[in-house]
Amino acid sequence: MWRAVADWWDSVELWVTQLAFPFQVLLALAVVLPVCWFAAAGVDRLVGLGLAAVARSRQGARSRH
Repeated sequence: MWRAVADWWDSVELWVTQLAFPFQVLLALAVVLPVCWFAAAGVDRLVGLGLAAVARSRQGARSRH
């Protein structure tokens, strides 16, 4: 299975390298920008959840004292 994935990736890589440079840039932007946006949104969500948990923990500790 991994060989098939590697062969597929090699063919995609060959196709991209044969494109003209402006098309390579446009393709990279079309792929990289959404991936980065979703990664940033995921990190933001995780940090928000973590901070909310810390805030709840601190609020609970204050109410016990």
